[in-house]
Amino acid sequence: METRRIGSLEVSLVGLGCNNFGWRIDRDATARVVDAAVAAGINFFDTADIYGGGASEEFLGRALGERRRDVVVATKFGMKMDDRRRGASPAYVRQAAEDSLRRLGTDYIDLYWLHQPDPNTPIADTLGALDELVKAGKVREIGCSNFSAEQLREATAAARPGAARFVSVQNHYSLYHREPEQEVLPECARQGLAFIPYFPLENGLLTGKYRPGQPVPQGSRADAGFGPKVFTPENLAWADSLRKAAEGQGHTLLELAFSWLAAQPQVASVIAGATTLEQVRANAAAVAWRLRPAERDRFAPPSTSAR
Repeated sequence: METRRIGSLEVSLVGLGCNNFGWRIDRDATARVVDAAVAAGINFFDTADIYGGGASEEFLGRALGERRRDVVVATKFGMKMDDRRRGASPAYVRQAAEDSLRRLGTDYIDLYWLHQPDPNTPIADTLGALDELVKAGKVREIGCSNFSAEQLREATAAARPGAARFVSVQNHYSLYHREPEQEVLPECARQGLAFIPYFPLENGLLTGKYRPGQPVPQGSRADAGFGPKVFTPENLAWADSLRKAAEGQGHTLLELAFSWLAAQPQVASVIAGATTLEQVRANAAAVAWRLRPAERDRFAPPSTSAR
């Protein structure tokens, strides 16, 4: 599989989102999914302390076992674990990192994300604590998630010379949700930041398994109540039109969703979760379609406004 760079890290163009671990699938199923991902050429695993209340990190660490040093593990901190464990104060940065290292069963984190901005902590203080972790060898690279272009600029300005600084940002981006194109992606290009999109399949809207006028498949994310605002008649009709366009060129809608993102120069890896081996394999193979810029620009969201 093609690889791209996140700072000093070399990651597979398709990554595995681990948000299902410890929540939708148990430890044994997690191990099978991780094994399938490694076999398919995926080396980038993205989790967070809040996923499964910490179980995702535990299950991932156990599933990787001796393969830990052969892969890139990213995890996040900052969202509320409980009333005490939240935010991005220096003391909590250190505590959260130690907690994640313990759950993952490792002595270093390849990419440590601040999961969301903390309005109560100056970003310079957070960066200072993260720099300490990098210098101690507990973290290799740092990134941020759910940051605006202005917040990215503030973080860059606040980083001390020679200290660790964000090398990547992870925000919501897909064929359907184009908001990052307005400011964040141009800012990434200016700063040389890698961009990692989350929700690339919009809770399944862009998988091709949902059809206008048909009931949602049992056991699907839509059936479980996820993304109800996405599954509107207008959006289903739009997604179905994309499916037909992709199939007209010998591809699936899922392949279009992944390849469309992969054609964006700032995108380093397309991350999607999986609960089955079939999903892992389909995701890993989805970026084989090389979309040219003119092809990429043909596809528009279901309204003229960016979402």
